[in-house]
Amino acid sequence: MNIYVSNLSFNVQDEDLKEFFTPYGEVTSAKVINDRETGRSRGFGFVEMSDDAAGKKAIAELDGATVENRAISVTVAKPKEDRPARGNGGGGYNNGNSYNKNRY
Repeated sequence: MNIYVSNLSFNVQDEDLKEFFTPYGEVTSAKVINDRETGRSRGFGFVEMSDDAAGKKAIAELDGATVENRAISVTVAKPKEDRPARGNGGGGYNNGNSYNKNRY
């Protein structure tokens, strides 16, 4: 089960994230997402757990929990393909609404 964790303190590292979930079952991976340019945490991450029942229990018990004075949000992660691509909100030079679409 892939789990999305948001509102993390910028001090939380991958290993910390793994430790939050380990009491609920086997954590196969835990990754805090960092900004590409600065390397600083973006305040969210993903945890993968091998057992769905353990993942659901972790979500139920950790959602709203306080970690470093912040109430974290813990939900089932949505598949990547369900989200629009970054920067592809209908604008840009190559979108279907291009002003010269029918000019030639």
